Amino acid sequence: MYSKAAVSLARRVVRFSVATVSAVALAAGGATAQTTGAIRGTVTDAGGNALPGVAVTATASASGADTEGVTNADGVFSFTDLAAGDYVLTATLFGYATRELQVTVRAGAIETVPIVLALAFRLDPLSVVAEEPTVFARNLVTEPMMRQQSNITAVTSVIDNLPGVSVQEGDAYAFDDWSSNVVMRGFQSTYNDAQIGTTIDGFPNGTSDYWSGSKANRFVDPMNLGGVEVSQGTADIASRSVEALGGTLNFLTADPSEAASRTASVTIGENEGERFAARIETGSLFGGTTRAWVAAIRQEATDWMEGSARNEREHLAAKVVSLRGPLVLTGYFSHDDIHEDVYQRLYSEADFRADPRWDRLIGHWPGVPYLNQFYRPGWQTRRKNTLAYLKADWSVSAPVSLSVGAYHHRLSGRGDWLPPFIVDVVDDGGGPESEIASRDPVRGGSQLGVIHFVDSNGVAVGPVPGCTSSYLFNYYGPGGPEVDPACHPGATAVQSYRHSHYGKNRLGVTIDGEWSAPFGGGRGSVLRAGIWYEDSRRDLGRDWHRILDPAINFKWDEQAYWHQYEWDFPQDIFKWYVEETLYFGPFELAGGVKQYLVSVSRADQFGIDRDLGVNSDSKLLFSGGLTYETPVEGLDLFAGYAENFRAIGSLLLEVPGRSLDRLEPETASNIDLGVRYAGERLALSATLYSIDFDNRIFYVGPQTSAGPNYLIPGGGGYFNAGGIETSGIEMAATVALSDRTSLYTAVTLNDSKYLGTDDPLADASQGIVPGADVTGVPPRLWVVSLDRDGPLRGGLSAKYTGARRVSLTADWYTDAYWTVDAYVSFGGEALSGLFRSTEFSIVANNVLDSPYLSAITENAAWLGAPRTVSMTVTVSF
Repeated sequence: MYSKAAVSLARRVVRFSVATVSAVALAAGGATAQTTGAIRGTVTDAGGNALPGVAVTATASASGADTEGVTNADGVFSFTDLAAGDYVLTATLFGYATRELQVTVRAGAIETVPIVLALAFRLDPLSVVAEEPTVFARNLVTEPMMRQQSNITAVTSVIDNLPGVSVQEGDAYAFDDWSSNVVMRGFQSTYNDAQIGTTIDGFPNGTSDYWSGSKANRFVDPMNLGGVEVSQGTADIASRSVEALGGTLNFLTADPSEAASRTASVTIGENEGERFAARIETGSLFGGTTRAWVAAIRQEATDWMEGSARNEREHLAAKVVSLRGPLVLTGYFSHDDIHEDVYQRLYSEADFRADPRWDRLIGHWPGVPYLNQFYRPGWQTRRKNTLAYLKADWSVSAPVSLSVGAYHHRLSGRGDWLPPFIVDVVDDGGGPESEIASRDPVRGGSQLGVIHFVDSNGVAVGPVPGCTSSYLFNYYGPGGPEVDPACHPGATAVQSYRHSHYGKNRLGVTIDGEWSAPFGGGRGSVLRAGIWYEDSRRDLGRDWHRILDPAINFKWDEQAYWHQYEWDFPQDIFKWYVEETLYFGPFELAGGVKQYLVSVSRADQFGIDRDLGVNSDSKLLFSGGLTYETPVEGLDLFAGYAENFRAIGSLLLEVPGRSLDRLEPETASNIDLGVRYAGERLALSATLYSIDFDNRIFYVGPQTSAGPNYLIPGGGGYFNAGGIETSGIEMAATVALSDRTSLYTAVTLNDSKYLGTDDPLADASQGIVPGADVTGVPPRLWVVSLDRDGPLRGGLSAKYTGARRVSLTADWYTDAYWTVDAYVSFGGEALSGLFRSTEFSIVANNVLDSPYLSAITENAAWLGAPRTVSMTVTVSF
């Protein structure tokens, strides 16, 4: 629960914000509504192709004040907060000649301005160097990075070649969230630990961990991706995330096009990969004020090992943008329904050396519970995610703009496992076990033991004294006579199917305001402020079902014999921020402060476990920096500092008997020093960074080399274990080799070390060695990509990943490795009068078929995917 002081502060900030917004609206609305206008346009090349990523600046002739923007995926830009008068529009894009146009803005009107850029040389639309001046490292995904991935993949895959970023996934199609990790500057987003924030068009995703969250691929499909803003180390002060210790990934959905079209694509790939996608663009509606699109996708595949997995996904999405005078309304909706059969980790280097192409799960039903637990189709995940938001951007007056948004997210799902026993939860006094008698389920309570075999009367029996197990396949170690049918003559084996039920319901609002005050003939200053409030409720439950006959098949009793727990986790998040940016000639100086007030609690729906609650309010978090536009055209220097924060989440409340009184929320401070350059044939960036990460909450999960502890509720146990210290350098460059060919390279040198707890006994008990490398974090990354544009497109990229530490308890490092990806596509005019355009593409991931270890967590590692080839046909009509 919130403290009285926190509640009082929150109320005062809300009242102040609402009062300020109301006062500004009332004061400025009537007096100035008719003195402002807007500019809207599309930037294309000489062939009429839309150019995303173009920096467009509107400079007021009277005051010299600049208003900046960047074109979206359809080449569209808009300025809606302009005072009536004359302006100079300047459009710049790496590889194209800069264009300037004179525009007169009329009060109450929208001026439509088409801009055509001539080639200086041919290069793909986006540079990896952010066009806007920023005080921290920020990179954008380029079109070749998208083309290097299969159409069946997830949106997180496309950021892998950016500097400082490592994306590890269980297969080339990224079907399995369980085995998907993102690493950035020593911070990680894994299935149990989210240290990197994620937003969708600036709206929060609701955490990214496997147990209680949803990653970006559950909200955005690659077909509808307009871009990804990757902020290493920190993020924009307004970013909505309570887990952005190491930066933020902002996934942008594509804006609707002004031209009506229909697009359909079919993808076929290895491992029975299939994808069918369609999107309808309405074009301009209602006199050109409204545009929309709607898309539908279905895809499926099996695993790449023995082909027993059933992976299926259906995705629906729609977006609408409507201009109403000074008001721009944007709405988005997505629904994602997925069924995944997951991959398993390896727990020793010896297992990888013995067979680097097998995760030890199997595709057949052995008929023995101890071996049945390795049956891949029994390791299931089912998730449904629905997200909707509505945002209004309002140009209140020439210097004042306001943005108000509201969103709703609903998650429901289930995760399954195959424990090789029945849990004994009722004392039957030596009689028949009630857990196998299809009686009403037991609600709550704790286990008395486990049952492996029963006699003909349903009474639990143990192994024959002196019996020795003869199993040859015991990946979790010797099962012993307790699980061996040969040690139980005449008895019947029993087994469970465990279901963990996940749910989340989030409702939130965002308010952002901006006030510009030109002075000294320049841009002057910009004051930004905003608030974010979210009310959410997470549901977590677990029930156990009896496998009807584990000797025959996988069918289970629909009625559970034990409802282990049913918990609700209400959470409230309130954030406020203020930032001032001053412009003095070539200098841009920014400074801001933000604070989070977070409260989470747990309520037992069975009324057995006591309710728990914890506050993790942040201190005042400061950020700021300086950008210098040097006399060399296109060359900027920047320096930035930010304090980052991750709140204590609901996962910590899952562990029975765990005291939270001494836990503290995690904090990290980030310093960036860098340089950016964008010239006619060269774009580059380099950033030095240093990060101190304090009060790290360390995780210990139920999976160990001795096998899973199926009885641990939730995801495991947590404790403060010191922190991490990270430093390094990120460098990236794009060079135009010819009019159509470009070369991109990025190098990252990173050093991430554990700081320890200052308690040698505590460190030793958890295997933490102060100064040791952080598990899962590569010290070296190097990407080289050669790409050619045109009707016949193609590209080849190679990425080096340095050796990473796997285990805290053993001296186990992965091998360094290279992966090579390639793509070829041919696009042309219609093959008949029916189609407007066609494109054929082939993508090959891991061309050299290199075996390697991929995602790392909990002292174990998943296997990297082998070579995977897919082909896509796309038609527009």
